[in-house]
Amino acid sequence: MGISRKQLVDIIKKEMASLHAEIKEDLEALRQDTKADIASLKTEFRAEMTSLRSAQTETATTIREWQMERGFQTALWLLRPEIVFILGDIFDEGKWSTPTNWEDDVRRFHRMFRHSTDTELVVLVGNHDIGFHYEMDWSKLQRFEKVFNSTSTRILTKKGINFLLVNSVALHGDGCPICQSVEKELVKLSRDLSCSLQNSPPSSSIGSDSAVEGCEGAESLPPTPPIMLQHYPLYRVSDASCTGEDAAPPEERHLLFREKYDVLSKEASQKLLQWFKPRLILSGHTHSGCEVLHDNSYPEISVPSFNWRNRNNPSFILATLSEGSHSLSKCFLPEESTVIAVYSSAGALLLLAVMAHCLCFKSVGPLLPCLSLCALIGKHKYL
Repeated sequence: MGISRKQLVDIIKKEMASLHAEIKEDLEALRQDTKADIASLKTEFRAEMTSLRSAQTETATTIREWQMERGFQTALWLLRPEIVFILGDIFDEGKWSTPTNWEDDVRRFHRMFRHSTDTELVVLVGNHDIGFHYEMDWSKLQRFEKVFNSTSTRILTKKGINFLLVNSVALHGDGCPICQSVEKELVKLSRDLSCSLQNSPPSSSIGSDSAVEGCEGAESLPPTPPIMLQHYPLYRVSDASCTGEDAAPPEERHLLFREKYDVLSKEASQKLLQWFKPRLILSGHTHSGCEVLHDNSYPEISVPSFNWRNRNNPSFILATLSEGSHSLSKCFLPEESTVIAVYSSAGALLLLAVMAHCLCFKSVGPLLPCLSLCALIGKHKYL
């Protein structure tokens, strides 16, 4: 039985409508993928510089500052990150530097870690910058904040991603003035973030039936869990479960950490997790790499030192971040032992080449007179 012209038109219309719906779906998916790509953020995380004005010899300091400068500049040139976070301890003696020494250290830091306007550099505070809890005071903290033009505890938002920057040196919990100020700011930031996560923008919550109680006046933030950055790691017993080539040496992994010195206290750690429920935590301080999962929910990565002084194989973390996901890679710098071996071998080969060059022109006689002729031979070639 044949199909009438009207039936054929209806069938074609249905097929066209179905095809149109599929194309619309595909375009929307492509639009979302493109949006996610645009919103991604290429980021670097580094920890433990601690070389500027240290107690090392001048030669060791110069070599290691050269290593950090070359490593930093090369990474910027190759990877072109949009933002770089340094997780504290950029100075070794910041806790007791005189004003003159401090200015000199700051000048050297800006020379070593210079960057273009396309890259933002964000520096967190560490115990070597302002001192351990019992050494820090307002003048040291404000001096640090003035240099880097920011407060030490805040939320920084980039492309819809919330970075929670924590002054972990002040989380001692003993009610000191700086500790009280930092904890008060953390409570405020927790409220701001909680209100934003509950989709209650302050501008529309007042007088609204859907307003969340207590959110009036809260700052509006992107409704995503934060990435928490701090110098001290959250509480853990030791590095016994840490693995990898950048983990602590086997003989050190089972050493028990001291609360409020090696890691944050249990109490402070639980407060941060309960207040912010971070999707990722990055910390420094231990000089070694480690991955920890807190409460089976909150992953923390301890970023190893970036300085040859603290380990033979320094490294940093390269991250690609979006509002809902993150991808991390660890990038290693040349090992100090390898670089020393290469330069020593090159120096020895150069010396042998010079000696061979001299001996070619004097096959008889002691070696020292031969070496003294090298200058004359070289000069003769330029005449």
